[in-house]
Amino acid sequence: MVDLLILFLGRGRVFYMRQKIAVATVSGKAYYWLVNELNKRRIPFLSVVPGESIPPSIKVVITTKEEREKIDHPSVLIYDPKEKPSAIIDEAVRIIKGKKIYEELVVGIDPGKNFGVAVLGDGNVLEKKGQLTLEMAIDMALTALKRHPARMRRIKIGDGVPEMAEEVASRLQIAVPEDTVIEIVSEAGTSSVKGKGSGKKISDADAAINIARKESI
Repeated sequence: MVDLLILFLGRGRVFYMRQKIAVATVSGKAYYWLVNELNKRRIPFLSVVPGESIPPSIKVVITTKEEREKIDHPSVLIYDPKEKPSAIIDEAVRIIKGKKIYEELVVGIDPGKNFGVAVLGDGNVLEKKGQLTLEMAIDMALTALKRHPARMRRIKIGDGVPEMAEEVASRLQIAVPEDTVIEIVSEAGTSSVKGKGSGKKISDADAAINIARKESI
């Protein structure tokens, strides 16, 4: 996970620590889309005005093409507010983690009345969503394969509803890159809280994370 944001309040000042991403723009539209995406993923960030000094802890700065010349930093990403912000945030996260490409990308899918999907890059959760339809789950899986470069790509589908798992696998098989491995794995232990002894269920998205980490049947 990206380092957490730590705040220290004192004498009317707020000190930001351990952010790795800075958003440097006065464009309202660009700032809105970037911040919305960062907050949605719970990624801490620092807001700066183009031309301001950037703390050495910042690993990557996101700005617009028009404001690029005002940014003094070795790692700058240019965002076009006409585009969705997800791709550039993905790239920023890879820079933070020091990865231009993941060794292994795994998409976990929890089928059922509501679907859960989780995307893991080298074991780290990159994104997760629950309460999805079949079509939404398939679309998220295919989009993840395109967005996150990796040397090895796997899709793991839970076997809780065998017929549904087979349908998801067959539909994905038609659309995924040829080198993508599609597996159906056991859902045993993926849908309840471990160590509680109460059998309490977890969310579809979290179940998808557990499925992504499961070994093949």
